[in-house]
Amino acid sequence: MIKITDTVQLGQLIKQKRKEQGLNQKDFADAAGVGNRIVSEIERGKETAEIGKVLILLKYAGLNVYIGDE
Repeated sequence: MIKITDTVQLGQLIKQKRKEQGLNQKDFADAAGVGNRIVSEIERGKETAEIGKVLILLKYAGLNVYIGDE
């Protein structure tokens, strides 16, 4: 399990998983059903990215989200 503490780390993780799938940003975005711009913004760690689209990309990247107390 990976602990993500900021949007930059989240973006790096999504980028890593996208590259593992052998996809460029456009193909990843198309396959996930989101715009290419949102993939770019999330991978750069943009803090105002839409949470719904972030969750879509996480799912398409094969990642699950768990929330717990520290």
